[in-house]
Amino acid sequence: MPAAPSAAAPDSNPDVVLVVDFGAQYAQLIARRVREARVYSEIVPSSMPVAEMLAKNPKAIILSGGPSSVYAEGAPRLDRAIFEAGVPVFGMCYGFQLMATTLGGTVDDNGAREYGRTPLTVSQQGSTLFEGTPAEQSVWMSHGDACSAAPEGFTVTASTDVVPVAAFENDEKKLYGVQYHPEVLHSTHGQQILEHFLYRGAGIEPTWTTHNVVEEQVALIREQVGTKRAICGLSGGVDSAVAAALVQKAIGSQLTCVYVDHGLMRKGETEQVEKDFVAATGVQLKVVDAQERFLTALAGVSDPETKRKIIGREFIRVFEQAQLEILQEDGPEVAFLVQGTLYPDVVESGGGTGTANIKSHHNVGGLPDDIEFELVEPLRKLFKDEVRMVGQELGLPDEIVQRQPFPGPGLGIRIVGEVTKERLDLLREADAIAREELTAAGLDREIWQCPVVLLADVRSVGVQGDGRTYGHPIVLRPVSSEDAMTADWTRMPYDVLAKISTRITNEVADVNRVVLDVTSKPPGTIEWE
Repeated sequence: MPAAPSAAAPDSNPDVVLVVDFGAQYAQLIARRVREARVYSEIVPSSMPVAEMLAKNPKAIILSGGPSSVYAEGAPRLDRAIFEAGVPVFGMCYGFQLMATTLGGTVDDNGAREYGRTPLTVSQQGSTLFEGTPAEQSVWMSHGDACSAAPEGFTVTASTDVVPVAAFENDEKKLYGVQYHPEVLHSTHGQQILEHFLYRGAGIEPTWTTHNVVEEQVALIREQVGTKRAICGLSGGVDSAVAAALVQKAIGSQLTCVYVDHGLMRKGETEQVEKDFVAATGVQLKVVDAQERFLTALAGVSDPETKRKIIGREFIRVFEQAQLEILQEDGPEVAFLVQGTLYPDVVESGGGTGTANIKSHHNVGGLPDDIEFELVEPLRKLFKDEVRMVGQELGLPDEIVQRQPFPGPGLGIRIVGEVTKERLDLLREADAIAREELTAAGLDREIWQCPVVLLADVRSVGVQGDGRTYGHPIVLRPVSSEDAMTADWTRMPYDVLAKISTRITNEVADVNRVVLDVTSKPPGTIEWE
């Protein structure tokens, strides 16, 4: 979503491409790739009735892949009406096979399994999808069943050594499909194919930009808040900072930002919030010292979900107290709470695709039922990199916009075990060392984030100062990602890892071991709790 200051005026109902999720691990990636083409996209579950999909007036529909066989009992199905509504449709992998079988083509289990990089032969290089791409290209396959005959009216445009119908097109009905995954980088011309569908097949103009987002959200915020006032919980992270800056642009002095010093922040971050953000925006900031309150509420609690919910609950209670104090000032009612909820937060909390809840999120699933505020969530449909672009559009400094992601519950979910002041102080020092060394090595942009985790309930044997010790292990979790929906562990230089390990074990009391987490997401999440 490149910035474009000259973009068109905001539209409260932007052109939308629906990504129908059939349980694919790449559904969110498809949505991102559409947005990278400057076209707005949303994910909907395959269980949504077609009538509801069409009621959203989509400019196009993309059918994702999925783990099922189209012939399996209980496999996701789709009403034929979606292909007869006149809306351009693009099927990928499972979505391609579903389109084929629904419209009278043939898909069978003939042993033509293909996984990973696969050579594709394009037989119709001048077609809508393949115009300007080479006759031989590498694509990413992941299928068991294969299409052996296209539906009537479709032109076969590509094949592989074992799959005779690897792509087909019907320009008259604006229906297109490919057996592979164009959304992944391993498909060498995948983004070009996707853009050909959007621009050529569906006739969509690429006008969705950061400028549009800012102007649209400013208008929506003004309409929602009216003449009342809002408060925003600043965490010091990118999400809450950009959300606050957007709301500040919309309603100015009607917004008061509340920074809750809950004692779960990293070293020096409270001072950074008070200095950098206020200087950049001129926002009204109220600082609340609630460290003792949070520690008391978390005492004796080790379960991660319980910790998240406690932290979310206490945040709201502190905001309510801040509201009472703000209400003593002259001015309109404080009726709104601004939150930096992102699209991955919504999806992972079960609110985006109809999938199972992975974890409750502080900005989504951790709020109490009796919340007294109406939520303002201007970033709810954005991915993290899009949020950074919006922050740049708003003129926020790089020190804020490019800061590594940090969870709303703070260090409370980076301590595996009970949260105590002593453990927080220990983790703060270890985290500060890791951040200092990553910055010194110039790795801040390469690494998406590097959670530093304290295994508080684990003791390991060590030798320090010629004596036997039983210290805590510290886990380094450096990951690379575009949007946190998927991630891979970062291959950091060994000398940097060695320096971090040496400094932590030498400088942080009660730590005698540093370990590296080399798990991708999936199967692991980025945070340990």
